[in-house]
Amino acid sequence: MKISIFIKKLIIVILGFLLNTAAIANEEAKYDVVLKTSIYEIRFYTERLIVESIYNNDSGTFRKLFKYISGANNSSQKIEMTIPVTQIKKNNTNFMQFILPAKFNKETIPIPSNSDVKISIIEEGYFAIIKYSGRSSDKNFIKYSKILQEKLLKDKIVIKGFPIKATYNGPFTLPLVRRNEAMFNIKWKN
Repeated sequence: MKISIFIKKLIIVILGFLLNTAAIANEEAKYDVVLKTSIYEIRFYTERLIVESIYNNDSGTFRKLFKYISGANNSSQKIEMTIPVTQIKKNNTNFMQFILPAKFNKETIPIPSNSDVKISIIEEGYFAIIKYSGRSSDKNFIKYSKILQEKLLKDKIVIKGFPIKATYNGPFTLPLVRRNEAMFNIKWKN
């Protein structure tokens, strides 16, 4: 009897692992790596269209954004989720952002039904990124942001703004295989 229960639990864990190790979405924001070190990489991102809402450390913000891509917009259009989901501080306000699929532009993107949800643009630019696994907690994000910031300052790379948290996997993905990133917009010359 005990072996049977153990085997059932093992199967559930293995299935959970297989189903949840994939990224939370299909399309990833496009970038080119222009420099790679042992600690971080510098990426060039083209302009990206996003949907965002003020983030107050609760799951309500994610739900608002998820409802938008699930059809809570002026055309009731479902929009495929992309990765990463980002959290950023702008003008002393925290925001959560979903990057929208590349097939949309300013003219074709549906307008959100919820006035708390806004369409915006992230201008093209260079970003320094440090990757880490584990939980997407504030503690881990702060730890890796500081590591990245210290290394960039040591390498005399100018940081523009606050750190950005990027999450690539769903909450049920095993922490060991999660992909998280801390990033800074930077001044970079080729």
